[in-house]
Amino acid sequence: MDGAIRTGLRWIGFCLVLCQVNAFYIPGWSIKSYKEHESIPLLVNKVYSDNTQLQYAYYDLPFVCPPTSQRRLGGGLLSGQSIPLNLGEVLRGDRITASDMDLTMKRDTQCNYLCSREITRKDLRRARQMVQDGYVVEWIVDNLPGATSFVTVDKSRKYYAAGFKLGYTDHSSGGRPRYFLNNHHTIVIRYRRAPGKAGDRGGQVIVGFEVYPKSIGPGNKRDAEGCPVDLHDVQQSFELYMPPNKTSDLAIQYPHSSYYPEEYEDDNSNEDDNAKLTIPYTYSVYFREDNSVEWNRRWDLYFVNQEEGSRIHWLAIVNSLIICGLLTGIVLMIVARTVRSDIKGYNRESSVEEAKAVARALMKQRKTKPGSSSSGSRTPLREKPSAGFLDQGDATADINEADDYLTDDEALEDVTGWKLLHGDVFRTPRNGHLLAPLVGSGMQLFFMAVGLVLLSALGILNPSFRGGFISFGVGLFVFAGVFSGYFSARVYRTFGGQDWRRNTVVTALLFPGLLFGFVFVLNLFVWAQASSTAIPFGTLIAIIALWLCIQVPLVYVGSWYGFVRHGAGWEHPTKTSSVPRQIPSQAWYIRGLRTALLAGLIPFAVIFIELLFVFQSMWQDKSGYYYVFGFLAVVSAILVLTIAEVTVVTIYIQLCAENYHWWWQSFMVGGGSAVWVFAYCVWYYFMKLHITGFLSSLLFFSYSFMACCVYGLLTGTIGFLTAYAFVRRIYG
Repeated sequence: MDGAIRTGLRWIGFCLVLCQVNAFYIPGWSIKSYKEHESIPLLVNKVYSDNTQLQYAYYDLPFVCPPTSQRRLGGGLLSGQSIPLNLGEVLRGDRITASDMDLTMKRDTQCNYLCSREITRKDLRRARQMVQDGYVVEWIVDNLPGATSFVTVDKSRKYYAAGFKLGYTDHSSGGRPRYFLNNHHTIVIRYRRAPGKAGDRGGQVIVGFEVYPKSIGPGNKRDAEGCPVDLHDVQQSFELYMPPNKTSDLAIQYPHSSYYPEEYEDDNSNEDDNAKLTIPYTYSVYFREDNSVEWNRRWDLYFVNQEEGSRIHWLAIVNSLIICGLLTGIVLMIVARTVRSDIKGYNRESSVEEAKAVARALMKQRKTKPGSSSSGSRTPLREKPSAGFLDQGDATADINEADDYLTDDEALEDVTGWKLLHGDVFRTPRNGHLLAPLVGSGMQLFFMAVGLVLLSALGILNPSFRGGFISFGVGLFVFAGVFSGYFSARVYRTFGGQDWRRNTVVTALLFPGLLFGFVFVLNLFVWAQASSTAIPFGTLIAIIALWLCIQVPLVYVGSWYGFVRHGAGWEHPTKTSSVPRQIPSQAWYIRGLRTALLAGLIPFAVIFIELLFVFQSMWQDKSGYYYVFGFLAVVSAILVLTIAEVTVVTIYIQLCAENYHWWWQSFMVGGGSAVWVFAYCVWYYFMKLHITGFLSSLLFFSYSFMACCVYGLLTGTIGFLTAYAFVRRIYG
């Protein structure tokens, strides 16, 4: 197995080297410096919202300035040219493109005219809907997302929220809400002297990128170039409104209003009246020197409420340690008192059986001594002519000793508990051919999760490495196929399986195939909405190629090594009897799914506080970033230990109830907390989120269900292997 592990690690290292270097970033490395009057490319990415799961590429919006395909000075990029993306960026919906906006180091521009975009009623309807949904725009300069700047309540520090509003909604009129579009953007680039030799040559590094949007309506005066004359005193905002075409009767009915009932204003028949609305776009650029922010600390401003968040994370760790400590005490008590005494009794009873067999053999030998009848008929002991006084005494002692052993045997029959299951505890479970591939896939996910958490805790995977977490996750999952095949083959061989190639195919295709099929079906719905969240067809083909051309062969290699090279499976310390033992009636709390649900509450209690931060960054506040992977690593380690201890205690209770069907039960107990995590997702959706639309809700629950299945498979495998090691130990 060591050779297979080394081979897999070499392949992982080789693929990591092939990753795009310009996308790789560690704070303190990959510093890009700019000289005075050097052009700085501004990239546009996408728009997203906390109220919906649908993202859109910025240049796919029908109401923004389209790219002119002109080459930008110094950058070598064409306007509208797509930037190469890694796999993670594509899967997370990024569509990064070069823009027409001109940024030159240390050159302030009060106003630049960008374009005037004419839109139809249909485009206007879409713009209003996106403003209503609270969409946020993401631009990028020097790998920093354009941010909205805020100040804490005590005004002690500034922090950033990634992105800026596409527009805003005004409810102050008292009637229907009015929607305004931000068509002027003030860009502030904060810089400082570059460190090292680059700074000696006049180089500057960017430490902040702020965007302040503003809505400027047609009522404001503009100069000959199309720029507003006064950007500080805006008399009118740009409202997303076009009067309906049917005004003959409505003008009479509503003589003092420029608004009409919604059924007339939103009438779809108006979309064909060729009415147009012109939206002028302008921008300003300012450069400000800021020596208070180090280049390697420039991302800290995006991590809001760090001090308060850290206190809550420490609270989560203390909560987890308390629960884990109580479980550890229970497990130690079981091992130190109950199990140890039971093991001694079990060994003593085994010695009794051996002594009993020896005594019976001795008595039989004495009864068949020379001088007995040739017919083999027995002579009573008191009538044996050849037996002297000593012989009679020895025989009597043997009989008494045998009677003592019979008494011990009768006592053994009265014993209850896990000791009586030594002939059934390792009986092959039903559907073991399905359990083995699930355990293999669970180990594959376990190695992937450990790699991701460690790389993130070390700072290699961080928010500035856009798409890095997903890219590394896919790579680790693919190359961990060798572990999947190995553990699946070992468990399959332990269950007495013979067709290891069939098990290999099931392991390689079952879980990845179900996951890919589920994602593909969801992708069809997203495709229909022309969202950038949809995975492109070429990316789907690349994922299939990774799956079938790399992962499947690695699973085969691992299976061959675990089944053929190692030969026999894991040997059991006891032999399985031919007749299954009857299981007595069980208490209500140790019956199937009830046990898994009750036991799953404890691991869920360990992680639910940390889950709050994860959910907040994923669903509720997409402008923020989850960055405390050190805390996540600690909580994850406590979670693994908790699951192992909960499974040991639960399986021990089940074995004491003389129920030897523990294989599947240990898997379900280990993954039982996944049910509570999904219930937490449902609660979070109704109590914390404001997601609108059927498709967005479908995506939320589908993604949550897939994540819980992955989590349940991983934790179920931990529970299974821990229970197997525990059972082997007490019966060994």
